[in-house]
Amino acid sequence: MAGLRKKRRVQLIAICMTLLVGASVLIGIGAKDSINLFRSPSEVVSNPPRASEVFKLGGLVLEGSLMRGTEATFVVTDTNEDIPVRYVGLDPIPDLFAEGRGTVVTGQMEGGVFVATTILAKHDEKYEPTEVINALSAQGVDITANN
Repeated sequence: MAGLRKKRRVQLIAICMTLLVGASVLIGIGAKDSINLFRSPSEVVSNPPRASEVFKLGGLVLEGSLMRGTEATFVVTDTNEDIPVRYVGLDPIPDLFAEGRGTVVTGQMEGGVFVATTILAKHDEKYEPTEVINALSAQGVDITANN
């Protein structure tokens, strides 16, 4: 009788562990599409994203590249590589979004152009997104000198 209880307990634990592993795998697969990785323009050029991959692109808005209209277009640079961006989001462009300033945009590549659905910009004179600072520092650019 005691051996049967022990066997049932081991079976129940094995079933629970199997269900737990299965649920973890399903959560991981589901979350994979909702995770937006950050990339600099140099990383996008050296390791192109897969088709329809949504990610964050960060860098500086290239001077002289911002065109506002029904759609905003501009170029994001890390001083080594430039990526043209077309903004198609529903929200208005942030007031502090400007040329020569850091930005992080979320979207996907379509035919060599990054199509952005959201734009993040500096919220005051002393802030730059950490990802942008790190990416530009890796390229040898001192972002703090611009402020």
